[in-house]
Amino acid sequence: MKEKKSFINRIYREKDIKKVETKINQFGVSKKFTTEYFMNFRLYSSMIMFVVLFIFIDYGALLAPIITVIWYWLVGYTMIDKPLRKREKKLDSEAYYYFEVLTLALESGRNLENAIKMACKYIDSEISDEFKETLKQVNFGKSLTESLSLMSARIPSLTVNNIILNMEQSNLFGNSIIDTMYNQLDFLKDKQIMDIKAQINKIPNKISIFSVLFFIPLILLIILGPVLIEFLIG
Repeated sequence: MKEKKSFINRIYREKDIKKVETKINQFGVSKKFTTEYFMNFRLYSSMIMFVVLFIFIDYGALLAPIITVIWYWLVGYTMIDKPLRKREKKLDSEAYYYFEVLTLALESGRNLENAIKMACKYIDSEISDEFKETLKQVNFGKSLTESLSLMSARIPSLTVNNIILNMEQSNLFGNSIIDTMYNQLDFLKDKQIMDIKAQINKIPNKISIFSVLFFIPLILLIILGPVLIEFLIG
């Protein structure tokens, strides 16, 4: 018997569904909605938006398509793209501490799986939750390498995924995982320093924008205020 396709499978291309699904899976264990829910919500809300604007506002025939396209994009941005960027930054900020503890556990003689367990036991963070899910999959019968590979699909951070890939390869081929982890920790430290420098370099631009928007109009008002008052009174 032929499997019945869902509504989104009938109106969207499979590669478009897969693209959205890949992004939503990157929310990991904190994922709050399914691909089907998101795509249905975006489609139906856009349709309602179009009909309401078309019928009830002036120049609806002209404005409805434009506003609906903007709405369609905003739904994707606010529900997926923006939260994913926030999650990526959070995972990057948590990575150094988590992997430092994991490396210390490896140095004490534990194997990779037990080192992950120890790090998860003492660290409560978003990245720790993802490793806990990985350990759960191992308990259900998957290999650690396979579980780490599945974890990569739940992580939007390229930096963290690079470390996970190195852990997979070390676990699979028996390389020195401690040396690998120290190299990754050095990379994370350098990246954090570069990110801080980048934030510092942005400060003058922010100050300039703030000055243009607030201080310059205020100065002009102080200078021209008496002239304007005299003009209005006269």
